[in-house]
Amino acid sequence: MNDDELQRLVEQISIESFHRLFRHKATFNARLRSTGGRYLLHSHNIEINKKYFEQLGKEELIGIIKHELCHYHLHLEGKGYRHRDQDFRTLLKQVDAPRFCSTLPEKPKKKTLSKMLIYQCKQCGHLYKRKRTVNTSKYVCGKCKGKLMKVKEVALNS
Repeated sequence: MNDDELQRLVEQISIESFHRLFRHKATFNARLRSTGGRYLLHSHNIEINKKYFEQLGKEELIGIIKHELCHYHLHLEGKGYRHRDQDFRTLLKQVDAPRFCSTLPEKPKKKTLSKMLIYQCKQCGHLYKRKRTVNTSKYVCGKCKGKLMKVKEVALNS
């Protein structure tokens, strides 16, 4: 599905579910990460996360479009378009739109910690455990201002 097909789908859903025309643009935005879509207040355009369509299908996409169209139509009518507003919640129920989108099955994997670095002060012997390397020519001991040296690198099992 491309932006033109998305535009036609949004216009169709707007007429069928809301009995009103959608007069602005609907596009896919690949930069959206944590949300299925968003309604832009200043331009009245709608942006949709294409990953939701690719991974969860057309039904999820239709739900996201309905949700964003609730924001759109209520905002243009001067009614409560925010998630907390009663007008918004009522319209969501009327058009059978989800309040939240589903979670994507493909979640970004968190970086696993692979090593622990241990530094020691040359003067007082205080040990520092760090995940990242420390520039020993720039940083000094926080207790006595002595010079730091790298003692060892411990590999961690992930």
